[in-house]
Amino acid sequence: MQSLRGPIRIRTLTTLRWLAVGGQISAILIVHFVFGFPVELGLCLGAIAASAWLNIFAALRFSPQRFLSDAEATAYIAFDIVQLCVLLFLTGGLQNPFALLILAPVTIAASVLPLRQTILVAALALAGVGVLGLTHLPLPWRPGESLIFPPMINGGAWVALSFAVAFFAAYAHRIAQEAAQMRSALAASQLVLAREERLAALGGLAAAAAHELGTPLATIQLTAKEMANELKGEGLLEEDARLLVEQAQRCREILGRLSKGGAEADAMMDRIGLDLLLKEAAAPFIDARLGPAVIFEMRGPAGEEPPVLRRRPEIIYGLRNIIENAVAYGRSKVLVSADWSTADIEIEVHDDGRGFAPDILGRLGEPYLGRRARERGARSGGLGLGFFIAKTLLERTGADLVFDNRPWPEGGEAGAWVAVRWPRAAAEAR
Repeated sequence: MQSLRGPIRIRTLTTLRWLAVGGQISAILIVHFVFGFPVELGLCLGAIAASAWLNIFAALRFSPQRFLSDAEATAYIAFDIVQLCVLLFLTGGLQNPFALLILAPVTIAASVLPLRQTILVAALALAGVGVLGLTHLPLPWRPGESLIFPPMINGGAWVALSFAVAFFAAYAHRIAQEAAQMRSALAASQLVLAREERLAALGGLAAAAAHELGTPLATIQLTAKEMANELKGEGLLEEDARLLVEQAQRCREILGRLSKGGAEADAMMDRIGLDLLLKEAAAPFIDARLGPAVIFEMRGPAGEEPPVLRRRPEIIYGLRNIIENAVAYGRSKVLVSADWSTADIEIEVHDDGRGFAPDILGRLGEPYLGRRARERGARSGGLGLGFFIAKTLLERTGADLVFDNRPWPEGGEAGAWVAVRWPRAAAEAR
C-alpha cells in the first residue's frame, strides 16, 4: 500500500524546519539571557545554524515545488532528529522538558513515508533517546547550583519517551495508511461511476449525433438528385447519381431510427420499474450455466405494482457488484428480492454459501481489508474494494446497507445476506 501515499514537497519540510529553528533560537536565548541559566551558547547556536544552513542550501539548490523521493525525505527528517538530539545533549538530555519534541519528526515521517523508512526513522529516534538517557551535559540551572534527578525519574523518562516514539510512529503510520487507502478507493469509485455515466449517456449522444448529421445529409441528398436530373441519359454516370441518392436516403432512414431509439433510450434511462431494475442488475449472471440460479422475488403489498425508480448508474453498478459476489460464493442459488412500503424500498441479496467470515463481517465496506483478514475464513479472498465501491455508490443515492449471515427459510447453513434500503421519496421517480 506504499504506492498510495502521495509525494512530499521540499517546501513543506523546509517550512517546518524554519519553525523549529525559530523555536530553538527563542528557547536558547530566553533560557540564557532572561532566566540567567548558563548554556553552551556557541555550541547550541552552531547546531541551530546547521539546520538554517541546510534550509538555505535547499532553497538555493532546489525548486520549492520539487517532490522528494522516499530516500531524500528520510535523510531530511533523520538530520532533524540528529540535530535535535545534539541540542538536547547540550542542554540536559532527557531531563530537558523539550525532549518530547523528538516525537515531531517521527510523527511526520510516519505520516508521509513507507513502512520501511518509518521504521528506520523511529529506530534512529530510539537510538538518540537511548544515548541521551546514558550521557549528556548537565541541565542548565542557576549558577553555583546543580539540579540532579533521581535515577528512577531518569529511567522513567527514558522508558516513557521510548514508548511514545514507538506508539506515535505506529499510530501515525496506521492513520496515514488508512487515509491513503480511502483516497485510492474513492478514486476507483469515481472512475467506475464515470464509466457507468458514459454508458448511460450513449443513447442521448446517438440521438444528438443523428440530429446534427441530418442537415448535411439532406444537403447531400438534394445535390445528388440535381446531379441525377442533369445526367439523365448519360448511362453509367446517371446510374451512379441515382445510387448516391438512394444511399443518402438510406442513411437518413438509419439516422431516423437511431434518433428515435436514442429518445426512447433517454425515456427508459430516466425511469425503470423495481422488478426490471433487479433483472438488469443481475443480467450478466442470469444465464450463467455453471453458476448458481438467480431467483427474483417481489414481496410488496398484494396487488400493488412495483414502484418506478429513477434509473441511476450508481444503483445499477452497486447492486450488480453485490449480486456478482453472491453468485461467486453461492452454492446453488441466489435470491434477489425486493420489498416496498409507503416509507421505504428495500432490496435483499441472499446466497446459500458459507456466508461472510466472522472476523471481517464487521469491516465489510472498508477498502483494502488487512492481509490476515483476507487469508482467514470463507469469503475473505478479495481486497474489499468491490464492496467498498458498491457501498459508496449506493450510499450516494441515499441508501443504507446492512451485511449479515442468515439461514435460508428451508434451513441449512447461514449464507451471506445484504440489504439495501432507501427512503421511498429518495429513490422513486417523480
